Amino acid sequence: MILTVENVHRRFRLGGGKSLHVLKGVSMEVQEGEIVAIVGPSGAGKSTLLHITGMIDRPDEGRVILGGKDVFEVRDEDLASLRNREVGFVFQFHHLLPEFTAAENVAMPALIAGDRMSSAAARAAELLKDAGLGERLDHKPSELSGGEQQRVAVARALMNSPKLILADEPSGNLDSESAAALHSMIIGLRDKYRQTFVIVTHNKEFSAMADRVITLVDGMVRITP
Repeated sequence: MILTVENVHRRFRLGGGKSLHVLKGVSMEVQEGEIVAIVGPSGAGKSTLLHITGMIDRPDEGRVILGGKDVFEVRDEDLASLRNREVGFVFQFHHLLPEFTAAENVAMPALIAGDRMSSAAARAAELLKDAGLGERLDHKPSELSGGEQQRVAVARALMNSPKLILADEPSGNLDSESAAALHSMIIGLRDKYRQTFVIVTHNKEFSAMADRVITLVDGMVRITP
């Protein structure tokens, strides 16, 4: 099992001594090479679950075990490095750095991890070719369409060959044609690299392509076979 989430609770403090209990004992398991879609109504806690799974946020209770390691037993000062190595992120908005080319954006996680530019550039070129952007390596984000920018963001998430890629509405800002192309690309990357994806989505066509769907309602999990 590549990922195990055990009995995770998350509460956010509100004014007047009140709190909002967003996640209420969420548990799930994800196997290596699996695409799992997380669906549910707005406010169900999907993004909060993704942030905790990706070590952006901490749970109030419960554990996240990634590759056999309880990630929140790691010291705070080591958590960012672990996150950069082991988890890739794709958000609804691509968050590419506008002053850098597509290849430079994709290479960035490897450079942050201390890899040499030559090896990072070669890996970035390979991933962009897989993304159908082999001819766009030197284009800056402003020279790419919205769908192309998001494909660059997915390639960037794969740069360090992470154990897990987390995506939060990756096609939510795209037209239907660009969304379909992105979905097909993700399936292809999973098949080629045996990459594991956990994806929050409202797109019914995309969730239907996943290996498994987990429905989150009122901070609790309902699993759909």
